[in-house]
Amino acid sequence: MYHHVKKLMYTVNIGTPDPAFGNMLLEQFGGANGELAAAMQYTVQGWNCEDPARKDLLMDIGTEELSHLEIIGALTRMHMKPLKTSREAAESDPMVTIAGGGGVNLFNSVGDAWTANYLKVTGDLYVDLHSNIAAEARAKIVYERLISFTDDPGSKEALQFLMTREITHMRAFASALESMGKPAFTVGTIAPTPNLVDQYFDGSTGSGEEGENTTGPWNNGQAGLKVVASDMAGRRAGEELDVKPYMPKPGTLPTSPADSTPVGAHTKGEQSKHGWEKVKDKLAS
Repeated sequence: MYHHVKKLMYTVNIGTPDPAFGNMLLEQFGGANGELAAAMQYTVQGWNCEDPARKDLLMDIGTEELSHLEIIGALTRMHMKPLKTSREAAESDPMVTIAGGGGVNLFNSVGDAWTANYLKVTGDLYVDLHSNIAAEARAKIVYERLISFTDDPGSKEALQFLMTREITHMRAFASALESMGKPAFTVGTIAPTPNLVDQYFDGSTGSGEEGENTTGPWNNGQAGLKVVASDMAGRRAGEELDVKPYMPKPGTLPTSPADSTPVGAHTKGEQSKHGWEKVKDKLAS
């Protein structure tokens, strides 16, 4: 159950209200990378999670995000206060003023309604934890940009608090992911096609005003990837993408006891144990 305490997690104070900045803040209230989206994403993932430990993690952070929603909502309302009494201020955001009475609602900074389409919930714990790390990174950069558009010390301090918690959550999600003990890129239970998985397709070739071919760790061999070219690039024999048919082999990737139950008729609701001894050895070390 949920219990509300009549106190903000972080006390918000501002100087002179800035309605235009208040409108920007709505992005973190009802926007794609905002606190409501984060709270709902982690909470729904937590409800679905079969691993008790990581379920607790998801519920902890999902609940904290609701507290962050309350903070960003309070900060936004403070900046939007003039909308209720000033015609000039109201004209900066007529929709919020007339339709919402000058307060917050489930809209982003341009008036788009909040939608569950913002949420990344796959029902696979390993995949969802990766999504959550990316979600926290996106929110962090949005807070940085908001900080750069206000001179109000109280607003900057509140946003700094919220921005910092994004990094804390990234670290927690990354730790939960690492503690599953799975090799990198071990998504699902079906192993990728041999050889094909190690081929880097050079799909943007030549030089021109839009750029030129470059090399980096992703295509110079450091990542274990070999460059192959398209027909138009004048490839040589042996440089083509391996498109030979290959039958999927369910249950050929190692899993963790924390993994979600695989979905599909071929799984019979059971996790693959292929290679699990190696994973256990890694965890033990």
